[in-house]
Amino acid sequence: MAQVSIDTHNACVDFPIFDAKSRSMKKAFLGAAGGMIGRNASNTVVVEALRNINLHLREGDRVGLVGHNGAGKSTLLRLLSGIYEPTRGSAIVRGRVAPVFDLGVGMDPEISGYENIIIRGLFLGQTRKSMRRKIDDIAEFSELGEYLNMPLRTYSTGMRVRLALGVVTSIEPEILLLDEGIGAVDAAFMAKARVRLQELVERSGILVFASHSNDFLAQLCNTALWVDHGEIRKAGLVADVVEAYEGPEAGAHMRRLRAEIEGA
Repeated sequence: MAQVSIDTHNACVDFPIFDAKSRSMKKAFLGAAGGMIGRNASNTVVVEALRNINLHLREGDRVGLVGHNGAGKSTLLRLLSGIYEPTRGSAIVRGRVAPVFDLGVGMDPEISGYENIIIRGLFLGQTRKSMRRKIDDIAEFSELGEYLNMPLRTYSTGMRVRLALGVVTSIEPEILLLDEGIGAVDAAFMAKARVRLQELVERSGILVFASHSNDFLAQLCNTALWVDHGEIRKAGLVADVVEAYEGPEAGAHMRRLRAEIEGA
């Protein structure tokens, strides 16, 4: 695997609000996007979704993201994936990125599930030849049967998530950006998906993982970041960060979990 790295220097992401006359509208937007309201150099009202993010990650790093909904975790994942570019500062990512969020991106509702396996794989930087080799494995994992011959528009949301998870967990990522909040599948399938996601993590060079599950964070991560109102409030060992965010009891629980995992 080639050298992989993530380096951000005072990276900021602003979302401009071009019609910000109404206080209620600004309040609604802030609730949806998180961050702080400010003004940019052009005096446009903006939501400062991320502020002064400094990261230096290398191969082998397994970083969890904790924080309340709207704190900026998903925005940070999108910055690292290249979906968002920094408004100020810099973000340099070296390596092939596999984003396990926004699972519908790169899929076409008018073509079959089988064809979407190829298309989604190409979107993730794979070749047609490599994706054809993976089709049987993805079909077995997704449990979609004959639906794979049908257009994606006939699928429920949960079926689309199954297909997209099957594709993204079949590849060899250098940088894995994972958001556990992908939802829309039943508990039994999610348990099966977690095993496959853990195997994917083990194959990846760098992991950045947003989750509300301390058990899953302990299983996959050794360090963590507490993201709060678009800023990194604390960085360090995963148990220390969870303790700062949730309190001593949660921190002690994380230390027990990590000790069990490391002693296994």
